[in-house]
Amino acid sequence: MSHSYKIAIIGDYNFTYNSHHATNLALDHAASFLEIDISYYWIKSADILKFRPQQFVQYDGYFVAPGPIKNWFFLHGVIKELYGKSIPTLMTGDCFKSFVDVLINKYQLNPNNEKLISDNLVEGEVFQKIEVVPLTKDFIHLYKNYSKTELASTRYSLYPQLIQLLEDDIVDIDAYNQFEDPEIISSKHHDFFLASGFCPQISSTREIPHPIIYTFLKMCQSAQREENRTA
Repeated sequence: MSHSYKIAIIGDYNFTYNSHHATNLALDHAASFLEIDISYYWIKSADILKFRPQQFVQYDGYFVAPGPIKNWFFLHGVIKELYGKSIPTLMTGDCFKSFVDVLINKYQLNPNNEKLISDNLVEGEVFQKIEVVPLTKDFIHLYKNYSKTELASTRYSLYPQLIQLLEDDIVDIDAYNQFEDPEIISSKHHDFFLASGFCPQISSTREIPHPIIYTFLKMCQSAQREENRTA
């Protein structure tokens, strides 16, 4: 019997949000592409923060869904908690800013309490086209045969001094956008702990699943195989 992978989607699910509906569909697209069986469960941020340590490992991966975010404090707490784990984690949309905020606090990158991240540069409740410019070898490969035009409902600019501090020993900047701002970042200290400022699930289709989504599921597979091997 094949293994069924369990994915926790963190967020306050609302079927009227395009990004929420697209998150479900994108996971289905990627699972079909990889020919694996998955089950996903929407869990509110407040409920995740009540998890006992052993409850986290019941899921093979965590997908932190984009907003609108009802409680940023809870979201920060969730990302901080997941950052202490070795479970594949994908964050998209406005979760990108939350991830950076968590890193600033964890590594004490702002002792003078300066503004290091811009406010949302996308006006209104719309999606803006983002042109992704891959930097790292893995992402150059991922986007080799995939459109580099993505859709984002939020866009943040990280100040140069923050980028330098983050790149030293905290994250890899995997891609910039056409405005020369980081658009995809991943933790140097995890096998897969990644945030994208855009929403890859929006452009995913059954015929062409988004490469970031199916890479996330592949990493969930790898983590599960490694856990079974060492058990």
